[in-house]
Amino acid sequence: MNKEEKKQELAARAAWMYYVAGLTQQEVAQALGVSRQVAQRLVSSAREMGIVSVSIRHPVSYCLDLASALQEKYGLTLCRVAPSGALSDEPALQILAVEGAEVMAQFIADESPQTFGIGSGKTLGAIVDALPWLERPQHQCVSMIGAIAQDDSGTRYDMPLKMAEKMQGKYFFIPAPLYADSPEDKTMWCRHQVWQRVADRARAASITFLGIGEVGPGCPLNTEGFITDEQVRQLNNRGVVGEMLGHFFNHDGERIYGETDQLLTSVPLESQTSRPIIGFAGGQQKYQAIRAALRGAWISGLVTDEATARWLLATE
Repeated sequence: MNKEEKKQELAARAAWMYYVAGLTQQEVAQALGVSRQVAQRLVSSAREMGIVSVSIRHPVSYCLDLASALQEKYGLTLCRVAPSGALSDEPALQILAVEGAEVMAQFIADESPQTFGIGSGKTLGAIVDALPWLERPQHQCVSMIGAIAQDDSGTRYDMPLKMAEKMQGKYFFIPAPLYADSPEDKTMWCRHQVWQRVADRARAASITFLGIGEVGPGCPLNTEGFITDEQVRQLNNRGVVGEMLGHFFNHDGERIYGETDQLLTSVPLESQTSRPIIGFAGGQQKYQAIRAALRGAWISGLVTDEATARWLLATE
């Protein structure tokens, strides 16, 4: 890489941090290890070089290399790495959200009718928020997870509805809670014709977008009241580190079944599937869960942040 290319790379990193992550110029300077004056010049030069317009168009080649290495290591059909550098999880999530939105937008831009299976979670929520408004009423969004929260209200993680609104397309939801009150209730929910028709749509989705959740004390499923502290402890004792749509798996990506499976109403998932499933996740707290999802081939594509990508490549 010549001197000019290195300058563009550094300017692109500064632009991502300043315009996307919302860092101040002083914080950009600290993250890049330069003075505030240099950081200011980098942000200005990014605009002058045409890297920044409405969006940041310059890919960071180091991240492209990371993505290529991850794709080869785990046999992925798609991999994107957001140029988050060594930022903390919160600003890194904002950069990941923009990168994830760009990936989603490429599929949404297709003129032919598409069906998108959509999961839930904070990361997916940030990505959908970052999506541009695209007029694609021919597309459909299908929920992969129950739309009813613990208190019988609509879940605040209803990402498929938000995404459908962004596209002006149709939205199909799972008319059930994530976990039923009893095995008998699960049978009742899942035998309903509406549940079965929506689940069939989800299984036949053109592509599926899912988050990857960690499993431990204070994880989202725990704090939202879906699994108790004792259930978390039992799952961890059995080697569980991650979950997708309430399906638990261990360090090696092997499915671990338990009492919650008798209550789970989300659309079934399978590892080693031929279905195109892209996982969106990053951050240190999710390292183990993401690696497990990759090892078990629960996903065929991954969009993550730079620090996570480096960790995945450095571990077996």
